[in-house]
Amino acid sequence: MPEISLLGWIHTIVAIVALIAGFYTLAINKVISPTQKPGQLYLIGTLIAAATALMIYQRGEFGPGHALAVLTLLALASGFAVRKIPLFAPIADYLQALCFSATLLFHMIPAITDGLLRLPVGNPVLTDPHDPLLKKFYLAFLAVFLVGYAMQILWLRKRKKT
Repeated sequence: MPEISLLGWIHTIVAIVALIAGFYTLAINKVISPTQKPGQLYLIGTLIAAATALMIYQRGEFGPGHALAVLTLLALASGFAVRKIPLFAPIADYLQALCFSATLLFHMIPAITDGLLRLPVGNPVLTDPHDPLLKKFYLAFLAVFLVGYAMQILWLRKRKKT
């Protein structure tokens, strides 16, 4: 793996702060909400992390990390847009939860990939970005995302009834 640039460090630090805020807000508020401080921190950090990811070119070309950054930006925009479209009003809470939770999934894929390919420094856990262990992590993250989203749906339904 190439050395990490200053932009790479900024991106990494912002992304880690965003991830912590995202998991915290899910634990406390059950959904990532733009009306709660931890949710705001997560969403702003995620926006910055995705934008900076688009400026990092380790291999000189558009790669999977860039695609995830684009998906993240689209999910963020969609999460805010569903509140503005009257057609989606009855299900806006569910769609926003889906969009914002998806951004957390999109964070985790490059986080585990870069983490295992870079750490520990000098002797990383993995040396090949196509290692089957990464695919297992990706599947595990997808399963956690689906279960987490199902739990959010149940919580949102319960909240609407009260």
